[in-house]
Amino acid sequence: MVGLDIGSKTIKAVELAKEGDGWKLLASGVIGHTGDSVEHIKEDKNIAALAEIIKKLFKEARISSKQVAVSIPESQVFTRTITFPMLTDQEIESAVKWEAEQYIPIPLKEAIVQHQILERRENATPPGVAVLLVAAPRSLVEKYTRVVQLAGLTPMAVETSLMAAARALAPVDQTVMIIDLGARSTDMAIVKNGMLSFSRSVATAGEAFTRAVAQTLGVEIQQAEAYKRTYGLSSSQLEGKIKGALDPVFKMVTDEIKKAIHFYQTEEKGDAPKAVILSGGTAGMPQAVGALTEMLGLEVVVGNPFAKVVVNPDAAKSLAAFAPLYSIAVGLAERGE
Repeated sequence: MVGLDIGSKTIKAVELAKEGDGWKLLASGVIGHTGDSVEHIKEDKNIAALAEIIKKLFKEARISSKQVAVSIPESQVFTRTITFPMLTDQEIESAVKWEAEQYIPIPLKEAIVQHQILERRENATPPGVAVLLVAAPRSLVEKYTRVVQLAGLTPMAVETSLMAAARALAPVDQTVMIIDLGARSTDMAIVKNGMLSFSRSVATAGEAFTRAVAQTLGVEIQQAEAYKRTYGLSSSQLEGKIKGALDPVFKMVTDEIKKAIHFYQTEEKGDAPKAVILSGGTAGMPQAVGALTEMLGLEVVVGNPFAKVVVNPDAAKSLAAFAPLYSIAVGLAERGE
């Protein structure tokens, strides 16, 4: 299976093959694009242009399989945890159809709704079943499917970006938080025993960091991007000027993370996450891990989506610096057939 992650700035693809209990990397690649994100594309010619970029990526990365799983952005999806009485799986399936309407802010006929049973809380008072409800606009799923088909590929599955990232990054025996720092959004998930239990997306991310540097230092966006990537939150570089520009935005993001953890613990009665796993293009910003550790009081690590994947030494070397970019694509490919 190939995992295809069409981000707002880059497109990533990973081809894996099953090997024993794990996976083997067959091919991977990333390509930049300057067009609109899929959800903002209005014209057919722009969908066709994006499909051509995907074709180019598959050719350059020498990806042979045409069967792909593709992700849709968390910011476009509605997720909600609902607690039902102790019903059977079949009864829950029926109940979801009735209940979904009150939780989803778009008409049901315009949505694709799926659910996943998270846990049966038999010892709770009262006992209940926690169910994750996920809904996406049908028109958006159809648009992603069209892009994939125009690229000459067969869409086998569509899922949310955080579900894919959780599959690649989360340990199966504890509760952790995954934070995907992308270009246009920061997506956060709380994952319990390998299953997504809670998600939230905020529209403050990599581009906001870059704009803050550009405005504070009075430099062009390209120069600001280079400064951000090189110096990040280091107080010893450039007299701490880049850190000074980034700090207010970084605090906004951190406050949203704290709010999400608090909501999960108080409203959803979930366990506090034991650690934070970072992914996405902005995860590699210098000193980001240290700053987050300090502000959240939790262990923070940059996730390695290739941890469960056999990668040959040459590929491992070239992927090392870009690993956080591939979390969603790897997780999609790990869905299997």
